[in-house]
Amino acid sequence: MSQHPRPNSGTDSNPAAPAVEKSEAEWREQLSPEQYAVCRCSATERAFTGRFWNHKEAGTYTCVACGEPLFSSQAKYDSGSGWPSYYQPLSADAVAEHADESHGMRRIEVKCARCDSHLGHVFPDGPKPTGLRYCINSASLGFRGDDGKTPG
Repeated sequence: MSQHPRPNSGTDSNPAAPAVEKSEAEWREQLSPEQYAVCRCSATERAFTGRFWNHKEAGTYTCVACGEPLFSSQAKYDSGSGWPSYYQPLSADAVAEHADESHGMRRIEVKCARCDSHLGHVFPDGPKPTGLRYCINSASLGFRGDDGKTPG
């Protein structure tokens, strides 16, 4: 359940998309070791090292595990954190948020609503219009450019 109200961008993902359920062996086969560690084990990539932290191309960031559209490049901004940051997801039902009290901190974890992959965390220190910062691991993301191409 969401911990933050989010405006709808008007480009909802497919609400009828079926949930993705796979065995851990299937996830390990599909994902790279880094993607598996982040998406399935809630690891965090090092700041300023991910593929998309400084990515500027126009398009849609998707879940690397299931392809679900998650964030628009129009909501991406440079937070200075070293991770891709967005002020809102593509649609209110694209991500799920859960309390995370691991590592002695109180945070809100962000997961893909379709396949339950760990994406990152959301913090209340972002820019207008939402005041939120979705701090997302590049390893959990894919990208589809507005031109229909995906970067190599």
